[in-house]
Amino acid sequence: MGIIDFIINLACLLLWLNWRSVRFDPLGQRKPATLIGTLRRAESRPAGRWRLLAAIGALILLRAVIYWQIGSAFKPVWAGTLDLGVVAPSFLSDSFRRMFLFSLFSFGLTLVLFYLGLLLLSILSGPEPIHALVRMQFGVVDRWPRWLKFLLPLVAGVLLWGLLSWPFPWLHPRPGMSVAQHWEEALLIGLGGYLAWKFVIGTLLALYLLNSYIYFGKHPVWNYLNAVSRTLLRPLKQIPLQVGRVDFAPVVGIALVFLFAYCVQNGIKLFPHVGEHGQTRFLIHVPGLVDLYERLSL
Repeated sequence: MGIIDFIINLACLLLWLNWRSVRFDPLGQRKPATLIGTLRRAESRPAGRWRLLAAIGALILLRAVIYWQIGSAFKPVWAGTLDLGVVAPSFLSDSFRRMFLFSLFSFGLTLVLFYLGLLLLSILSGPEPIHALVRMQFGVVDRWPRWLKFLLPLVAGVLLWGLLSWPFPWLHPRPGMSVAQHWEEALLIGLGGYLAWKFVIGTLLALYLLNSYIYFGKHPVWNYLNAVSRTLLRPLKQIPLQVGRVDFAPVVGIALVFLFAYCVQNGIKLFPHVGEHGQTRFLIHVPGLVDLYERLSL
């Protein structure tokens, strides 16, 4: 099921990107340079863009039907799970309605993770023409101040989970959650969205390290990669991490990012606690760093 899920989500993501970029030239050229470019632009008329969205909807619906028919035959019934960090809601396959929601949310999660990665590239603001691909996806958002774009994962995560999960109480660890509990859960999920950046940062710095010792040519992709990686490594600039011709800054950067993400993911534990007056709260425990308890009024 996991392989099928990945393939369908990838296909839907490619269709979505094609739908978003069908009216734009990827290299930012306003006029087609060749006759083939002219024909290609003529074929991508806006009137045909709806077919791409229809294909995405068809794949989501088809996956729901397949999971419903196959998953319900297992004993016990198979359940699809979405890993959101703080919570991992399960969708039992004995209900088509739940399988459709799982299929829809699964693609939505893939889309969110992809745009989180692009958002980091937008914040780093690398050189053209590669950055035009990021701008094409974000539009006017790409021109926002960096601090505002940095807050976007938190705000979007809180609103998306807080509103989309509201009609489905069984998605939450405690179905009888109050309004305050619901939004505090959404706040934790929004904060967890920043952890997705560790994979983007790790990939960028690993490629930057590889390009430092192997010459891959003067393609704009490598110029863009070098520029955004140097921006990421700027906080380590004052630390002497270069020995001879060997620069350990990318390695240290990768290690620090994944160490921090590990501490957040595995060090922070959310567990219920009953107070003196019988009220239930969630405590966030951070072992190994400091014995800190952050009370959330739940």
